[in-house]
Amino acid sequence: MKISNLNDIVEAGLCAGCGICESIAGREAVEMKLSTDGRIRPLGKMALDSPTFDQIMQVCPGVTVKGPQDKSAHPVWGPIVSLHRGWACDDKTRFHAAAGGTLTALGMYLIRTGKVDSVLHIKASSENPPLSNVWVSTTEQEVYDGAQSRYGPGASLTKVHELLEEGRTFAVIGKPCDINAIRNLQQTSERAKKQIPYCLSIFCGGTMSLNSLDAMVGHFNITPEELSLYRYRGEGWPGTAHMETRDGREFDLTYEQAWLDDQVPWKYDLQFRCKICPDAIGETADVSCPDGWVMKDGKPVYEEAPGVNLVITRTRAGEELVRAAESEKVLTLEAFSMAQLDEMHDDHRDRKTHWPARMLGLRLTGQPAVKVNGYRMVSAILAAGLFYSLKSFWGTFRRARKGLNRESGFSR
Repeated sequence: MKISNLNDIVEAGLCAGCGICESIAGREAVEMKLSTDGRIRPLGKMALDSPTFDQIMQVCPGVTVKGPQDKSAHPVWGPIVSLHRGWACDDKTRFHAAAGGTLTALGMYLIRTGKVDSVLHIKASSENPPLSNVWVSTTEQEVYDGAQSRYGPGASLTKVHELLEEGRTFAVIGKPCDINAIRNLQQTSERAKKQIPYCLSIFCGGTMSLNSLDAMVGHFNITPEELSLYRYRGEGWPGTAHMETRDGREFDLTYEQAWLDDQVPWKYDLQFRCKICPDAIGETADVSCPDGWVMKDGKPVYEEAPGVNLVITRTRAGEELVRAAESEKVLTLEAFSMAQLDEMHDDHRDRKTHWPARMLGLRLTGQPAVKVNGYRMVSAILAAGLFYSLKSFWGTFRRARKGLNRESGFSR
């Protein structure tokens, strides 16, 4: 099957929902909207000319993902210049953010020092609180206000070209697939290279649909329309899933209840693109900051504690930024080892080693798949082992043959 328009990407289950296509084509041609599946997807409003469509195909992370091309990269964890535990020195930021506040602190630091004049990220929608909207921060307070994890839909890159046209120098804080899109763009645009000096990311567990979040809200006998606030995490670590209604009622779920309990009436329904993702750990970012979980008996525990990130610098620019932030008492850093990373994020280790088998399973159904370059395919297969590679291949092949990767349209 050949991709001939944006809807082919969506229907094949390859869309990441980042919004870079709207940024390139303009909202008059493409608009990111909620689909029937409760996911943010591009709605074509007019036919795209060939140059515009070709540019989207070069940049879209649902079509192409290019790795760091670093021969010294770790076979699983990718390029690592330095690895630490870390958190924001400011206690307010550390408590407010989803984990240790490292990305928030770095975003605020970049604004304060004039290294960038804006930070592009997402923030909870005021109209539909479980949804996230693109946000451009030009002050430290705005970066702070946009902190905290957002597991649901949010098109974070719709304003990239608007900022480029305005001549802004800006950092991007986003999911790894968002950073993939920015790196793809920078390979085709000198302006994007110059004006986007920093990309900061996370370890991503995947994006869930708004339909599942509606089910979570319904568990408390309220409707999404009644919400004034929906917080996935934050105000503590890991923080609760917290809901407030316009008439003042409040509801909370612990981290385990909200995201790990398989007995609840909602599910973490990952979009298909996340299930075949070759890079959920932000290899192409300058700095990647997952949770630095408290470990007991070799497993993470999710009791409330002072927030901690892992701080992984992946480029020299990222290393210089983090070291400068540490020297100016923006971040606190402590030693951390690769063995500890293996133990703490073994779920991400599995995802990083199973992508080649999953991508092959999808391709053999005759459907489009993401073109992946620079992510050490052979190393991934060897690390996964033959048994688990075959298991992942067969699972993806069966799901794709049944059409479970396919998405529907825009009747929502």
